[in-house]
Amino acid sequence: MAPSKIAGRLRLVLPKGRLYPEVARLLNDAGVGVEADDRVYHPKVSWPDLEAKIIKPQNIPKLIELGSHDLGFAGADWVREAGAAVREVLDLGFDPVRVVAAVPAGLSGRALRRRRIVVASEYERIARTYLDANRFDYVLLRTFGATEVFPPDDADMIIDNVATGRTLCGHGLRILAVILESTTRVIVHPRALDRPWKRDKVEELLLLFRSVLDARRRVMIEMNVPSGRLEAIVKRLPCMRSPTVAPLYGRSGYAVKVAVERTEAARLIPRLKKLGACDILESRFEKVVP
Repeated sequence: MAPSKIAGRLRLVLPKGRLYPEVARLLNDAGVGVEADDRVYHPKVSWPDLEAKIIKPQNIPKLIELGSHDLGFAGADWVREAGAAVREVLDLGFDPVRVVAAVPAGLSGRALRRRRIVVASEYERIARTYLDANRFDYVLLRTFGATEVFPPDDADMIIDNVATGRTLCGHGLRILAVILESTTRVIVHPRALDRPWKRDKVEELLLLFRSVLDARRRVMIEMNVPSGRLEAIVKRLPCMRSPTVAPLYGRSGYAVKVAVERTEAARLIPRLKKLGACDILESRFEKVVP
């Protein structure tokens, strides 16, 4: 049965599992209210011109390609694995992982090429591409989770995603090769951007997503500055544009505001204090739209 389509709505598909809370938080921070429980497969969305469905992330790229949905969230690894003809329009940076080939610590790549090996992986397309390019003689065993437990009894090599590599080490495995690096992407159906109203809605969402991501990287520093210290302090300020400077009541000095990278704030505040700034406040943004 063909998927139901509601005219005039942009159809979103959200990833089920560990990535869902991060995506739901992004949508909510962007002002698109969405239910926070991924056990509801059709979550309520606050915007009347949006509808959403929650699907396993492995299936999302192909569903976007087929046109069942207009916009979705998926790891670059699963886009590559599906071979899906979709448009990647934004790298969110969520859930960074590496897809690696890993082997028991005592095995070398040279030794593995001398015989037929068993390779365990959830990634059939990615695994075959890597193994063929490196001239391995192999049998591929498709797994459905917990791939790291297969060696050494049931597989000679695994091709799996890792965040830190600690799990591999815990199972006596070492990384033989990094095949690709992946983060969560916003992907759209190839023809979704050809329809003006859909393109406008996608661009509106992307603007809001970028503003939230930028806001998470920045903080506002506000301070009072004596008149004689203004130039010295302003010269030390990193900022998006120029700092905002306003005279204090009674011309007793200046109020200065500046947006800076969050990672700079901890080092910047003590320097500002030494330069004569006082009443220093640090606050967070909700959105930043340059």
